[in-house]
Amino acid sequence: MALRQNSDKDPTIELFIKAGHDGENVGNCPFCQRLFMVLWLKGVKFTVTTVDMRKKPAELKDLAPGTNPPFLLYNGTLKTDFIKIEEFLEQTLAPPRYPHLSPVNKESFDVGADIFAKFSAFIKNNPANTTFQEKALLREFKRLDLYLNSPVPEEIDHNSRESIALSKRKFLDGNHLTLADCNLLPKLHVIKIAAKKYCDFDIPAQFTGVWRSSVRPALPTLRSRRLTWT
Repeated sequence: MALRQNSDKDPTIELFIKAGHDGENVGNCPFCQRLFMVLWLKGVKFTVTTVDMRKKPAELKDLAPGTNPPFLLYNGTLKTDFIKIEEFLEQTLAPPRYPHLSPVNKESFDVGADIFAKFSAFIKNNPANTTFQEKALLREFKRLDLYLNSPVPEEIDHNSRESIALSKRKFLDGNHLTLADCNLLPKLHVIKIAAKKYCDFDIPAQFTGVWRSSVRPALPTLRSRRLTWT
């Protein structure tokens, strides 16, 4: 079990993520963006190093042999596998100093689990299967939209005579970003951009819950230290 961070001193964290086309700024890898969001929401100080994957990452051979971003150094210790990193950060950067990010409702994690897979099948599909794959993707969006528009238990006042038919929450699990949003938001941002560019597909406006709660830039504008290769 990971130890909680009890010291008054922030840990030293360096997050390595894939760079964009310019070789410097944050790229479009949703798994890299996911970990960045977790650290950002934790409010901990950290350094971001973007890795230009088009060049041979010779500098990483000794640091993380055979490993591609995202990975991080936590107080000098290498952490790989983004899911294990996320679990480690949630356990280690814990209250009272850092907020918990785990969603209250399990469904907040489950509801968007298949949407990126359906998008990948749609964008890579054989033209003959376009209609089938698009319908499968739209079914996942409909499922997500229904969940986002349905009140979660925390929104329901059982002592009130008025019933809430439509959720007004800002994000998947409530009015605060959680690990569920860190997982889904970057993927939705990739879908929004890539599906329009390559398939002329827009997320239908009828999915009001998706547009209200999820379709927004996954990351703030960020310029990062760049690794240079020799």
